[in-house]
Amino acid sequence: MRDPYDVLGVQKNASGATIKSAFRKLAKKLHPDANKNDKTAAAKFAELNAAYEIVGDEDKRKAFDRGEIDAEGKPRFQGFPGGGFPGGGAGRGAGGGPWGHAGGPQGDSHFESFTWGPGGFQRHGGGPGSAGAGGGGFDDILKEMFGGTAGAGTRGRRRTQFEPDDFGQTATGQDVSGTVTITLEEVASGATRRVHLPTGKEVEAKIPAGLSDGQTIRLKGQGLPGMGGGPAGDALITVSVAPHARFERDGSNLRLELPVTLYEAVLGGRVRVPTLDGAVELAIPANTSSGRTLRVKGKGLPGKDGTGDLYATVRIVLPDQPDPELEALMKKWRDGKPYDPRRDRS
Repeated sequence: MRDPYDVLGVQKNASGATIKSAFRKLAKKLHPDANKNDKTAAAKFAELNAAYEIVGDEDKRKAFDRGEIDAEGKPRFQGFPGGGFPGGGAGRGAGGGPWGHAGGPQGDSHFESFTWGPGGFQRHGGGPGSAGAGGGGFDDILKEMFGGTAGAGTRGRRRTQFEPDDFGQTATGQDVSGTVTITLEEVASGATRRVHLPTGKEVEAKIPAGLSDGQTIRLKGQGLPGMGGGPAGDALITVSVAPHARFERDGSNLRLELPVTLYEAVLGGRVRVPTLDGAVELAIPANTSSGRTLRVKGKGLPGKDGTGDLYATVRIVLPDQPDPELEALMKKWRDGKPYDPRRDRS
């Protein structure tokens, strides 16, 4: 623990008003709620409070200046040969010392420590310099600064945590954002993913089926902690859907191109069509032209109005290598039965 005068930035001969003013200024500057991105803020704030508990209280300040207590408010051993203490006797207090009884300053009840934990600032111990001692104690300063009831609310407690009114107001913590990428298969079935947040925290996000690319899900209470004991913010997770090699999304429907042979298009037949949960058979009607779209019912994605469908658009594919017999057949067809599919489109 550093010298409390150094922590407060005041001289040892500073007046009580100067010390109080320095504490007020630093308390606003170092409060953890005002320094959420500084991991050392809570420690600095606790050190400031502990320093003010020493030099902001007239009796403790005198005891510290005399070397009777240290910067943490703990009694210093000042024995003489034979085990005595200044003033004679077994210890101060037993013989009318400054603490009035044996065992340290008021049974150590005047000496407190401070920590910042879940829900806000915590004070350990209690005494005249803190809760209603009339000397401008820590609780009184907070009450004056924030308009709360810290002095009245903490008097006489051995360990206290500030209630929402202690700082005069509460505020919900800020929301944080994150992203997660899922597959089209996971859109169909839903998924659970681990998401890393900007705070360094990792959370488990349950992603419902049917989400669209760019939609956001909200995880309650997974954001930054609130001020003055207020509720934590939320985590907003934006969902991206990765492109699929075969399917294109059209709302709750899916679309794909279905390659078929020339003879399948002419003669018809049954072909295997991929879906998100396995291949199914689809009937190709005879004399099907390239570009015709066939529907596979119920093989799309979950939607508000139920599960969508899969639409397969036929694309006729010729053999990779030239075929003399096919060429001869096409020449015969061209010469004997010509037709013009572009007749009505010119």
